[in-house]
Amino acid sequence: MRWTDIRDIAIALEDAHPDDDNVNLRFTDLHNWVCALPGFDDDPGKSDEKTLEAIQMAWIDERE
Repeated sequence: MRWTDIRDIAIALEDAHPDDDNVNLRFTDLHNWVCALPGFDDDPGKSDEKTLEAIQMAWIDERE
């Protein structure tokens, strides 16, 4: 997975963190969780706030 795989990342985050609050989370935590996902293979420095926000919104949508 790469930073552009927003939906795949959201699904993987829901599988890895089903009980964590995905609405009130810090982007630093989200960044670390994404980088720790199995199959994630992208430069950690290539993320930005816009990308992390898109991942968070997709994750919220995935949970609903």
